[in-house]
Amino acid sequence: MTPKSYKWFFEPTTAVEGHMHAIRRTIVEAQTKFQHMEIMETPAYGKVLVLDGRIQSSQAEDFIYHEALVHPGMLAAERSPESGLVIGGGEGATLREILRYPGVRRAVMVDIDGEVVELCKKHLPEMHQGAFEDPRAETRHEDARAYLEKTSERFDFITIDLVEPLEEGPACLLFTKEFYTLVRDRLTPGGALTLQAGMTKLGELDFFTSIHRTLREVFPVVAGYQTFISCFGTPWGFITATKKVDPRRQDAAAVDRLVADRIKGPLGYWDGQTHQHAFNLPKHIRAAIDAQTRVVTDAHPLIVT
Repeated sequence: MTPKSYKWFFEPTTAVEGHMHAIRRTIVEAQTKFQHMEIMETPAYGKVLVLDGRIQSSQAEDFIYHEALVHPGMLAAERSPESGLVIGGGEGATLREILRYPGVRRAVMVDIDGEVVELCKKHLPEMHQGAFEDPRAETRHEDARAYLEKTSERFDFITIDLVEPLEEGPACLLFTKEFYTLVRDRLTPGGALTLQAGMTKLGELDFFTSIHRTLREVFPVVAGYQTFISCFGTPWGFITATKKVDPRRQDAAAVDRLVADRIKGPLGYWDGQTHQHAFNLPKHIRAAIDAQTRVVTDAHPLIVT
């Protein structure tokens, strides 16, 4: 096929930049109570999940994004995790990665948009790989903050896989000091948190550094890292926050031992060398983290423009 024979999907990266993907077909499109969603098939990346015009994950690269999101925290928990909580994570791939750990007895996924989750269950089996049917898994469709406020359960690992807040509303309250304090209080004493923290491309570091600065008000250990996600067209930031273990002090051999001890089956992306590369942030990003003074609060939330 020539480029002109495809339908093209344009995704803005910033107000003045973007990138394009050829689309073979749109598998499903829906407007839920909370967002617009599409699942499309692309020649380059297979199926992609798109929420409110932003690609969330792709069939080809989902292992890179979700291994980077989950395993640094699961491996930084003081003990091999027995419980995990996913906040967001509609397509089920984050849940899938937690369930790779045979020691996990319970994994809860809280995603407010049940319509998106059901469509992902139906159309993205390549991503969830049956995670929703695992007897250790529980899926809840409710506000994550309200769930954390009412539960007395403690988790060894919590991960936050939410779309950045694009407008003022309830989602803004899932990126604040008060919310991260609630998350910390729902972790076990040696527990760990990871979250996706937006792009780390030059000139677009404010979201990443603001979340990093806010977490430092709450957790004794906060470590940013990044990886390149090709279908996003930009390097992507993540953060691990813990009560005890500093992932930056885990050398390659230690990470490889933990992977071998804690995880069933091989990983496609994360290992000791990848860990070292991801946590060794470039100088300009480290400088931006050090320079950031903003602490995000309920009264002064962060909105991505």
